Amino acid sequence: MDIIGIGLLTGKILVVFVVMLLTVAYTTWLERKVLGHMQIRYGPLYVGWHGLLQPIADGLKLFFKEDLVVASAHKFLYILAPFIVTVCAFVSFAVVPFGDSIQILGRKVDLVIADVNIGILYIFAISSLSIFGIVLAGWSSNNKYSLLGGLRASAQMISYELPIGLSIIGVLMLSGTLSMVGIVRAQAGIWNIILQPLGFIIFLICGIAECNRTPFDLPEAESELVAGFHVEYSSMKFALFFIAEYAHMLVMSGMAVTLFLGGWQGPILPGPIWFMAKVFCFLFFFIWLRATFPRFRYDQLMKFGWKVLFPLSILNILLTSFIVMLRS
Repeated sequence: MDIIGIGLLTGKILVVFVVMLLTVAYTTWLERKVLGHMQIRYGPLYVGWHGLLQPIADGLKLFFKEDLVVASAHKFLYILAPFIVTVCAFVSFAVVPFGDSIQILGRKVDLVIADVNIGILYIFAISSLSIFGIVLAGWSSNNKYSLLGGLRASAQMISYELPIGLSIIGVLMLSGTLSMVGIVRAQAGIWNIILQPLGFIIFLICGIAECNRTPFDLPEAESELVAGFHVEYSSMKFALFFIAEYAHMLVMSGMAVTLFLGGWQGPILPGPIWFMAKVFCFLFFFIWLRATFPRFRYDQLMKFGWKVLFPLSILNILLTSFIVMLRS
């Protein structure tokens, strides 16, 4: 790769990183505003026009807040845990395409950081590593409630990663590729949500559980576990866990758009605009759920994953196999 190629790749990485940071920051503002209006209150209002500067104010507050470290904690793992979760969330977006190819400096540039032929496997591998950060946070804090939150998280992730992985097998069978760009281009005629409605529903439910969002936010169940695995964290280490949560929401929304809603494809408007609009719809859906549903009990959470979603994901694979066999 020559100097221009390295420069273009660096530019793509910087653009994606900055956009993700800004999206994560203002998703917190969006969530507080949407929840406020749904609950007949205002939400952030005074810092900037309609509270638009509130995320910046919150970030500055957390950055300068006193950073407390539990005396009996395992210091190295205690500090490492939030960085593991955050890094895994951000690097997962590297293979999510947000547009078709464009010409820059006479070169064809793909609007994706890395179009690898095992892109979907890369995302699942990296996202699976983030659970180590949550478990380590709970264990290294030397707090029994934090440890229970970390253990809940590990059990939840194992329970829901299996059906979420099986739910996309039908998409891969229809697309014939593991490349995220290839999956989008395979939907040029018809989107996978039409061909795989059951797979989409399973993926969406499991995605909510993977992001630890309501009604599956058991790892940070405030009423039972006094805020869960991150109860002993403060300042920016505390903020990193929530940055990671919203970044996971963004990655999961990008995956849902790519796998089932045609990615960047759409009429008239440029591809990145369509991609961002579809992602926004999923982010709004995440927030809407939080305003609507109560939290599951833990036994309900586990039964739903193993006794409902897992058999349905197997059924979806069998149905898709039968359809592909008839078409061939």
